[in-house]
Amino acid sequence: MKFEAPVAVTEIAAYIGAELVGNSQLMATGINEIHKVTPGDISFVDFEKYYNASLQSAATIIIINKKVDCPEGKAILVLDDPFSAYVKLVKRFRPFEPATKAISDSAVIGEGTVIQPNVFIGNHVRIGRNCLIHPNVTIYDYCEIGDNVIIHAGTVLGSDAFYFKKRAEREVMYDKLESCGRVIIESDVELGAGCTIDKGVSGDTIIGRGTKLDNMIHIGHGTVIGRNCLIAAQAGIAGKAKIEDNVILWGQVGVNKDLTIGKGAVVLAQSGVPASLEGGKTYFGSPVEEARTKKKELAWIKRIPEMWEKLKETR
Repeated sequence: MKFEAPVAVTEIAAYIGAELVGNSQLMATGINEIHKVTPGDISFVDFEKYYNASLQSAATIIIINKKVDCPEGKAILVLDDPFSAYVKLVKRFRPFEPATKAISDSAVIGEGTVIQPNVFIGNHVRIGRNCLIHPNVTIYDYCEIGDNVIIHAGTVLGSDAFYFKKRAEREVMYDKLESCGRVIIESDVELGAGCTIDKGVSGDTIIGRGTKLDNMIHIGHGTVIGRNCLIAAQAGIAGKAKIEDNVILWGQVGVNKDLTIGKGAVVLAQSGVPASLEGGKTYFGSPVEEARTKKKELAWIKRIPEMWEKLKETR
């Protein structure tokens, strides 16, 4: 998320109650997760094993829970609970705006777009030309939709990321990381009925041009799906996955977080993808392997009873 105007690091430090170490003349231009930061961004880290990755990232300002050497030209903001400080900043710079009507006055809707009854369109939404939005679609604040997009009934764009911090010492253990990202739907996309597409925690969830989604599909926060992909019903993709162009995911495929499925890969129905896959191949199983290998394994598994009986006969 980018700020409307740069904010002095000294103001940020005072607002969250942090000790400022490093360059006190910096101006923050946005807030982002570590895997999507750009120069000028604020990020946070509260696990020591991620310190170095955060400090050496493109982030200019890092909120951290231990005083460490500050990289040249950057600033660190030291306090006990970086997670809560980050949430405080999100609530300040992207506060919740209650809706006052079904289609916000701040929404921009292009020429030729048809909005069917009972659609909700939130604040600061942008929808392109010649789109068709079917009944009971919900489009949260700040979503952006290109031209010639079809969204079928009951689909939800922009719901919050499923991202929590565990506080084991408390009766109510999970603190919510407030989401301030967006959902971006590029032109010529079709989204089936009953799909749910979460916005990024602070970056964007993106569905690339020409991609088609079937019904009842979930796309997690910060996922980036390329162009001309096909995703069949009941597939689920966890947060921050990258699906490259021309990928096909058939029904009920489950995709883990933080991985890449390469260009042109095909994953057959009911498969589970726990780690990154090379492009240009067909996969099957849970966990997936190349389909030809997996099907040979299954053929041998079916023969186990027969082989067991033959083994007993040789005794």
